[in-house]
Amino acid sequence: MPHVDTHCPYCALQCGMRLDGTRVSPRAFPVNAGGLCQKGWTAGELLRTGDRLRTPLLRRDGVLRPVGWDEALDFVAGRLAGLRREHGAGAVAVFGGGGLTNEKAYLLGKFARVALGTPNIDYNGRFCMSSAAAAGIRAFGLDRGLPFPVTDLAGADVVLLAGANPAETMPPFLQHLRGADLIVVDPRRTPTAEQASLHLAPAPGTDLALALGILHAVVAEGYLDKSYVDTRTGGFDEAWRIAAAWWPERVERVTGVAAADQRRAAELLAGAGNAYVLTARGAEQHATGTDTVGAWINLALSLGLPGRSGSGYGCLTGQGNGQGGREHGQKADQLPGYRKIDDPVARAHVAGVWGVAPESLPGPGRSAVELLDSLGRDGGPKALLVFGSNVVVSAPSASSVQERLSTLDLLVVADFVLSETAALADVVFPVTQWAEEDGTLTNLEGRILLRCKALDPPPGARTDLELIHGLASRLGQPAERFPADAETVFDELRVASKGGLADYSGISYARLRSGEALHWPVPAEEHAGTPRMFLDRFAHSDGRARFAAVDHSGPAEPPSAEFPLQATTGRVLQHYQSGAQTRRIPELNVVVPEVFVEVHPDTAARSGLSDGERAVVRSRRGETFARVRCVASMRPDLVFLPFHFPGKARANLLTNPVLDPTSRMPEFKVCAVSLAKADA
Repeated sequence: MPHVDTHCPYCALQCGMRLDGTRVSPRAFPVNAGGLCQKGWTAGELLRTGDRLRTPLLRRDGVLRPVGWDEALDFVAGRLAGLRREHGAGAVAVFGGGGLTNEKAYLLGKFARVALGTPNIDYNGRFCMSSAAAAGIRAFGLDRGLPFPVTDLAGADVVLLAGANPAETMPPFLQHLRGADLIVVDPRRTPTAEQASLHLAPAPGTDLALALGILHAVVAEGYLDKSYVDTRTGGFDEAWRIAAAWWPERVERVTGVAAADQRRAAELLAGAGNAYVLTARGAEQHATGTDTVGAWINLALSLGLPGRSGSGYGCLTGQGNGQGGREHGQKADQLPGYRKIDDPVARAHVAGVWGVAPESLPGPGRSAVELLDSLGRDGGPKALLVFGSNVVVSAPSASSVQERLSTLDLLVVADFVLSETAALADVVFPVTQWAEEDGTLTNLEGRILLRCKALDPPPGARTDLELIHGLASRLGQPAERFPADAETVFDELRVASKGGLADYSGISYARLRSGEALHWPVPAEEHAGTPRMFLDRFAHSDGRARFAAVDHSGPAEPPSAEFPLQATTGRVLQHYQSGAQTRRIPELNVVVPEVFVEVHPDTAARSGLSDGERAVVRSRRGETFARVRCVASMRPDLVFLPFHFPGKARANLLTNPVLDPTSRMPEFKVCAVSLAKADA
């Protein structure tokens, strides 16, 4: 096939690239301007990985054995129908992913609600962006990661990055920040923090207190944009009553960040002609993640940044379709167009598009962690279908998740390789990869992208849309209700999203193929899209943004005598998510072949460890074995582990599944641990 212009399969930056067979070359595209990271450059290798699945697998006598597609589909449909008859529609659950295309996310949500009739559907985006989404909706009335194009950041004088390490997670993004003074908030001195004008390193789990301290300094030093606050926001007085008690010296005692540095951060932001506050997983993945992000939004609002050209607040979305994946119905409480599933008007609209009665649609289901924890329990699902996720590596308290999967009557996984979750399944379906199918994704700036088919899949692999179509038809649904063609699904998505917050109704494949830059909402075919939101008004009914009255409470699991350290998790440059993709690429795996634990040399010495030795890191939930890396810039009370590795190397054997009360996001970023030498 001739070369095809497409987009990277990894993060939400969605860098433009060109594929000639499996050979990758960069191309000029606004978010990456011809740059790619190491993962992007090697993405073509993923298309020819040696352990690619080429036929469905069915477990017989405890062993996964190759079978034909019809046999596998008939088996799964029969088991699903039987479980629904015996236990009700809620006996079946669906788990999706933030890497699925918009079309897949949409059809998966429809499949769960219509073909299965179950409320039990959620996705791994609950682990990634849900706290920022909840905080954005509360503050602005809707959630779009960046409500402005990435390229606007090139005009910034100052950018505050809270819990973001784009130097490793999305390296081409940094070129947009070259002209700005960076304020980086991170307990670790990451490669991003190395480039900062000001690095603020709070104690783990104290980010909210730090945001309150900087807000206090803004007000106390006379930097508050009172005109903006009075005319474009509400709720400042309630937020200030809390922040008033968090003067910088008090915050210093809690966070370890010097009061002078807090005031310096306020001064830099206030003195900038153009400034941005950007948050990411480090701010979100806490039991108070929604409030923590809300505190950073409060800071941005106090300075008059959101809704002003050249300044603003935004969230650096993580997964490739982390934005679109949360808009079209694979989330437990949502319908397409970012509609709420318990809204009667929304239910009537979507039901009309689907050709079913509104009352037939189930209500809200369990969030991801709660869904996984309910598997196999009384009243919980007996079957789980997994699309685009590797939950035994990526979910918190991973050993508990693996135990719950083992209690199921039926586990079905769609994947292109035998991932760690697929290896536990009763049925595995081999599905196509990113370059072998058409589909749209929505990047971190709300721009809808068409990722075009570049080469044929291997014989035996089918698209997720074809898989959903085959199951739905066998469950008695009209074949035309679940089309397998991506463009046909997208045209239906357009209608279903019409009038919603995330309105795609004016977008078409034809417009995307022509190269139009379309940022949602696009409510009509003649509409040019909305690259910059909130310039005139916010999405609340009165047009005003909302301050959040939030207070610091600290991590859910403080250190103790038994577990005196705190652990945090994150990504490294060479790997992505659970590592099921990048661990199969030799060039990446040779650089970081195994899990490691970063620790201060003094902390390692107190545990009887030195650089390069094998350590065991323990929490109340399990233990992880990792190679010690002594890093002099680490806080003595902190250890860091990347979460990309399987088996006994899973960082998520340690993590705490306690949930944010609003977003239902687990507290990945801090848990109490001990460190010791591993037995030989």
